[in-house]
Amino acid sequence: MSIDKTQELVLNMGPQHPSMHGLFRMVVHLEGETVTHIDPKLGYLHRGMEKLAESRTYSQFIPYTDRLDYLASPHNNWAYVQAVEKLMGVEIPERAEYLRIIFGELARIASHQVCIASTALDMAGWSAWSYAFRDRERICDMYEMTAGSRLTVNIMRIGGMSAEPPEEFWPALQSFLDDTPEMLEEYYGIFFGNEIAMGRLKNVGILTKEMAENLSITGPVLRASGVDFDVRKAEPYSIYDRFDFKVPVRTGCDSYDRTIIRMDEIVESIKIIKQAVRDIPGGPIMAKVPKVIKPPVGEVYHRVENPKGELGFYIVSDGTTKPSRLRIRPATFINLQMLPIVAKGWKIQDVVAIFATLDAVLGEVDK
Repeated sequence: MSIDKTQELVLNMGPQHPSMHGLFRMVVHLEGETVTHIDPKLGYLHRGMEKLAESRTYSQFIPYTDRLDYLASPHNNWAYVQAVEKLMGVEIPERAEYLRIIFGELARIASHQVCIASTALDMAGWSAWSYAFRDRERICDMYEMTAGSRLTVNIMRIGGMSAEPPEEFWPALQSFLDDTPEMLEEYYGIFFGNEIAMGRLKNVGILTKEMAENLSITGPVLRASGVDFDVRKAEPYSIYDRFDFKVPVRTGCDSYDRTIIRMDEIVESIKIIKQAVRDIPGGPIMAKVPKVIKPPVGEVYHRVENPKGELGFYIVSDGTTKPSRLRIRPATFINLQMLPIVAKGWKIQDVVAIFATLDAVLGEVDK
């Protein structure tokens, strides 16, 4: 009896799997080692964040946002407090705006360093992983100086910032900015320029420009498919319209470009931070806002460009101290749509690399 094809194998990956970046689970259908179908399973880290917001005051909910994309917690704070500020019509002090830019771009760099490191690690690149994490520790040190924490950095408030950076923050920041070009050279030398890494990532997991647009993909994943879209440029928030920076775009549409574009974005973030440090004025860091926050009756949607893509908060106010409804538009949740489509036809080891290039954080996906 002749056998035309191998028997289908159904393989469970996750949620307890070192390459699943949290509690992600996917049921992979294989023919030999070739992927024929992927069925993503979400919800293992669901904590009911949006419903919790309805029983917390507007200020009490700020720490909960840290636990969404916990690799870039200042961005979650930023998106939420700006949504409330927009609803209330609050203008924050100039110095607070600049500090938000500095901490937001530091968070972008730290998040991209984790993406580069974890992509390397998922392909057994232990040395490359250690380089990026070594440098990220310096950003965590700066977080700790100001906010007292290294991961869930809760520093933004409705109306401004919670604390002024201490004196030792500024020399540490300047030293980090000066050393970044050398850091990026090391990342390229040990990982992006490595023959094995290029062989595993180049021309693998193609996400075309048309597919990315149709799936509403955002962030570096979208820009690596040749789409020039960044919320900071398309719909400037805070004071981003004052800064001179480019939106990195690559056209390879593959896993390599989805990863190396983070290097391009780190370069632009450094440019933004240098301009912010140069131009930051003195003055207060908090606006005069009521101790009890009661936005007027209404609704608002506000979006920012977080390191994974577009992060949006939709809030409905009934005039009380707590949101009537709150919904979160997480970038990673939307971006995960591409995985079953893009991974089809590739080998099981390629799926791990493709998933890594999405830079998924399940705290944001499951909420």
